[in-house]
Amino acid sequence: MAEQPELEVHFASDGPKLVGNVLTLPHPPRNPSAAEEATARGQADRIALKLANHDPAIDAKARPVDRTAAEVFDALEQARVETIGARKLAGVRQNLRAALVSRLERTGALRAEADKVPLAEAVAIMLRERLLGTRAPDGLGDMVDRIRIDLEGRAGAQLDALAESANDQSLFARRLNDLLRALDLEASSADTPDDSENEGEDEPDEAQQDAPDEDEQEEDGEAEGGQSLDGSSDDQNAEDERQTRPDGRPSDPEGEPGEEDPELSEGAMPNRTENADDGRAVDFYKAFTTAFDEVVDASELCDPMELDRLRAMLDMQLASLGSVVSRLANKLQRRLMAQQNRSWMFDLEEGMLDTARLTRVITDPTSPLSFKMESESEFRDTVVTLLLDNSGSMRGRPIMVAAVCADILARTLERCGVKVEILGFTTRAWKGGQSRERWISEGKPANPGRLNDLRHIIYKAGDAPWRRAKKNLGLMMREGLLKENIDGEALQWAHDRLMARSEQRRILMVISDGSPVDDSTQSANAALYLDKHLRHVIAEIEDRSPVELLAIGIGHDVTRWYKRALTITDVEQLAGAMTEKLAELFETKTVASKAATRRKKAA
Repeated sequence: MAEQPELEVHFASDGPKLVGNVLTLPHPPRNPSAAEEATARGQADRIALKLANHDPAIDAKARPVDRTAAEVFDALEQARVETIGARKLAGVRQNLRAALVSRLERTGALRAEADKVPLAEAVAIMLRERLLGTRAPDGLGDMVDRIRIDLEGRAGAQLDALAESANDQSLFARRLNDLLRALDLEASSADTPDDSENEGEDEPDEAQQDAPDEDEQEEDGEAEGGQSLDGSSDDQNAEDERQTRPDGRPSDPEGEPGEEDPELSEGAMPNRTENADDGRAVDFYKAFTTAFDEVVDASELCDPMELDRLRAMLDMQLASLGSVVSRLANKLQRRLMAQQNRSWMFDLEEGMLDTARLTRVITDPTSPLSFKMESESEFRDTVVTLLLDNSGSMRGRPIMVAAVCADILARTLERCGVKVEILGFTTRAWKGGQSRERWISEGKPANPGRLNDLRHIIYKAGDAPWRRAKKNLGLMMREGLLKENIDGEALQWAHDRLMARSEQRRILMVISDGSPVDDSTQSANAALYLDKHLRHVIAEIEDRSPVELLAIGIGHDVTRWYKRALTITDVEQLAGAMTEKLAELFETKTVASKAATRRKKAA
């Protein structure tokens, strides 16, 4: 389908990606459902069709500089290359549809109100309808209907012209810029545009004046698009591929019994993000209210007897997994201990008595006692935080394996003199909670921000010994604990706790199986509201913070968010991934420290 005979297709945990002539796709699930099979095929089909029908040189020349316009441009170009294949192959059409529905369902776009429907997605679906000659099914058409009349009135003629030129990418790109102007978007490209003689040339200047904050939005960098699989910038591709995690949530909200409602002392970090996909408004990430959020110790969420029972359940799982994880942990411990370069200072007037020099005192009573002291070890001055996703889709074996790995790694690192903190994040309710109820009672104001009650859990504090906190890890086995996940604020919370510590080296490891998901927030705000906030928080930590951030994704590609990341397709690989990544971090630090010492001595 890609029409490239030399293209090699591999399957690995870090797919999908294209490097040279090697296309890497993610491993399919072990027992996929029909929908999962179609979605996986759709992801592969869209890459193949773009390789066959897309010229990156033409795209780079015509693609707008303005970010919002570029999103619409990319979405329509992707719709063009996909429908070329979909018109000829019915199976491909079904696969592409499944991948599209899966992505929009995960982002909340299918349930969005009219003013929150993503402009790029809606226009791309309308183009697909014209090219295929049928109404978009599976709820896609219903989503578009909310803004169809407005879009048809503003750009219906331009969409018709695009449909007529689908087989000519150059002509399609020129007409696509006409459509952007009709939508009041900036259509100028980085290069001198070829279509500057087109009618309406002055319109982009007016549109630019109407949206003076566009450059400012780009500088803030919330919605930076990743590189697409063929090397060009394609935000839509990135969105499609990252929405691939299983979802174990029930269809109806389940609330927990009422609990104490303390104020959350850690407020949400302000963050610029789009208020709507039309790019005309800007909003800051916020929580509608923090009055119902909580940071709570795990022991406070469960009575002692129940906690003992849950820990016993975890110990039963340790019997089967313990041997494997323990071997990995012992291997990690050997590697870490080998890197601890201990040195001693001798002939001191105070410190630890140097017994090796006692013979001098015996042979010469006038000789003073000799003391020694171990030199300060950079390796020991380290704290590691394990931040565990406690969302509903982790229910079952994933959360059990995560708890076992955290338990054994905490013991291992503690033996090596490394402090360990274990944290979890979820929400107090499904699809909202008291925050959403307050929003409804206040008349549902627009752009409310985050609409759920956070629950941040401390399983083990950094200074608490493992033996005192081990019971708390059993709480992860409790039915009903795991709900929604708002990753951005959880990551900021864990980071702030690390920054408050005195250790010189701080490591934050995130274990998750999906992108941020909270139905109440996603349905009341712009598309990708939580996702953009997560990207911003990650960028702030990676670019400006001394905290070393790494992530392990279970079943989805977290490399789209984190620079230092690893994706595993089977939860059984988690223990190996965690130990290997931690060992790599310490080995890298040791090598760098030795090199700096050598340079210092040479100077």
